[in-house]
Amino acid sequence: MPLPRSRPTDSAEEAPPAAKTAKAAKAAKGAKAAKPVDKLAKLGLTRDIDLVLHLPMRYEDETTLTPIGELLPGETAQTEGVVVDNEIAYRPRRQLVVKLHDAEGAELALRFLNFYGSQVKQMAIGVRLRVRGDVRGGFFGLEMVHPTVRPVDEDTPLPQALTPVYPSTAGVSQAYLRKAIDNALARTPLPEILPEPIAKQYCGPLALPPLEQAVRVLHHPSASADEAALIDGTHPAWTRIKFDELLAQQLSLKRAHEERRARSAPAMPPGRARGADGTLVARLLATLPFELTRAQTRVVGEIAADLAAPHPMQRLLQGDVGSGKTVVAALAAAQAIDCGYQAAMMAPTEILAEQHARKLRGWLEPLGVSVAWLAGSLKAKDKRAAVEAAASGTAQLVIGTHAIIQDTVEFVRLGLVIVDEQHRFGVAQRLALRAKADRAADGATGFQPHQLMMSATPIPRTLAMTYYADLDVSTIDELPPGRTPIVTKLISDARREEVIARVRDAALKGRQVYWVCPLIEESETLQLQTAIETHETLVAALPELRVGLVHGRLPPAEKASVMEAFSHNEVQLLVATTVIEVGVDVPNASLMVIEHAERFGLAQLHQLRGRVGRGSAASICVLLYANPLSLTARERLKTMRETTDGFEIARRDLEIRGPGEFLGARQSGAAMLRFASLENDAWLIEPAREAAARLIERHPDVVLQHLARWLGGREQFLKA
Repeated sequence: MPLPRSRPTDSAEEAPPAAKTAKAAKAAKGAKAAKPVDKLAKLGLTRDIDLVLHLPMRYEDETTLTPIGELLPGETAQTEGVVVDNEIAYRPRRQLVVKLHDAEGAELALRFLNFYGSQVKQMAIGVRLRVRGDVRGGFFGLEMVHPTVRPVDEDTPLPQALTPVYPSTAGVSQAYLRKAIDNALARTPLPEILPEPIAKQYCGPLALPPLEQAVRVLHHPSASADEAALIDGTHPAWTRIKFDELLAQQLSLKRAHEERRARSAPAMPPGRARGADGTLVARLLATLPFELTRAQTRVVGEIAADLAAPHPMQRLLQGDVGSGKTVVAALAAAQAIDCGYQAAMMAPTEILAEQHARKLRGWLEPLGVSVAWLAGSLKAKDKRAAVEAAASGTAQLVIGTHAIIQDTVEFVRLGLVIVDEQHRFGVAQRLALRAKADRAADGATGFQPHQLMMSATPIPRTLAMTYYADLDVSTIDELPPGRTPIVTKLISDARREEVIARVRDAALKGRQVYWVCPLIEESETLQLQTAIETHETLVAALPELRVGLVHGRLPPAEKASVMEAFSHNEVQLLVATTVIEVGVDVPNASLMVIEHAERFGLAQLHQLRGRVGRGSAASICVLLYANPLSLTARERLKTMRETTDGFEIARRDLEIRGPGEFLGARQSGAAMLRFASLENDAWLIEPAREAAARLIERHPDVVLQHLARWLGGREQFLKA
């Protein structure tokens, strides 16, 4: 089969291997048919300004040449020479080997494992090549594997600026991108749109250049530019770009916040609820078997004030594991019900939703509140009854999983939406629940319920100031009295027998134990102890104990039965996957063993650990790990051993993972930062917030221009 024809490329490394089958040839033909402009659109580059702001991720220094004889293994360098040999070898595998000589007779081998037939001709004997790549020592001297190659003449000049390398995608070469960006730069004016007083106040003290100058410096830095500052993002040109990007994000989130306040929502004044002993809120407070902490009382007041307003509440309630968020949610629901509205509470897992239902039913049903339970596992008859109760209004509080947002579920007077573990839901799911209240009791359209989102993963301050700047945040920053501190121990899985003995001792003394595993069944790629296998092992090793098993694929009725038995101490040891991560409350459980703890994230480990320490007994969390540990896993386990403070753990988690992973499902509802780093550029957030507030107040026309430049059509994602 003949080799496929070459396409223009500035690097042999970009060339795919020759198509060896009809299927591969067809795929190659389809890929060739896609226009580069369509591929640019996949990168989000549809406007000239998008190309102008598509900035380099790194630079290559092609301004100098190193003679072949002075090349050193391990360095990245550019050199030049004449081809003296060119052959396709077949051992140990098919490859193209090209040999260069320079004027001094020094030799360098170029090796290409994937190549086109046209490249063989391009590097014919006698052709002068300028090559750039990583130098390494080979069997027969120095070599470069898949270097960037360009045929040149003896007098071809060297570039006078560093060469930018842009983020790209398959089928879009750097050469094409550079040309498209240069063309866009030539026809796109970048006037300074920030008013002079604001530019002077926020850019002046930092000696930041105008935006146009910053952009041109980054696309075409001079050879004398501070290459280290360009690469690590500390160059003033980068700082200006990051400030403008953060400013756009802050403007968008502040506008989203203001737009929400312009919408209609039911006013639910707390005065009525607190003014008489006969109201639901007052009666609930009176019957609770505990007193609210000062932090709980504070956030209840913040939420009550929001519910009284005629515009929709959009509040995030954050608090550490076990801080008492559920009772705060119950009081918010009681205030809505007091005012004649329905409340809905959605949780990401059936176990968590069922725990909420059990707790809230225990608190509210004795007070005359009708609570409906709605989950996918319900029998058709029970599900139909719950749906009818929500639609007729006889169910004042509906608790459930994703089943609540199905099209068949309707509410007659939905005034409050509560979403627990909100980061596990995507924007579309949260909007679907909110959309259940599309009319008020009097039939007016445009009605929107209040929304309370809860999270046991505290939001670090820098995230709260950026990605959550559109929300009001309430924080429960103290634990209820009586919570015992949890001791965390790191133990190698080589000492598994000791851990099993510790489990036996704890259970025989009347305590209960969790044993958590990361997988349900055997995986060929991850040879980990699985829940099913571990359950069998522990049943055999501990015949005197009753050992239960819970995982996500267990039938719901069986899962509920095991959890019920564990709650009543009929099961002493519960082997589980992370389905018990949140919501499970068994005060008698005082020992937690987490299998392959190195495989879990910090937030998960902290959530799991929070299942113990809920009673009066001293509690222990054992993190069983397998060697060797990666640096990241070592950092996570070290953090878990050093602190039980959820806010400190969240801060370190952000450092380790970065905001993208930390945010989880909210990514689809936030404009992710392309250039600013929350780790390195947090100091720019406050100035950007201040500048955004001033622009919105005094320069609304500039706000629109700045958002159009930086976000284009992406701003809509911030408004969920």
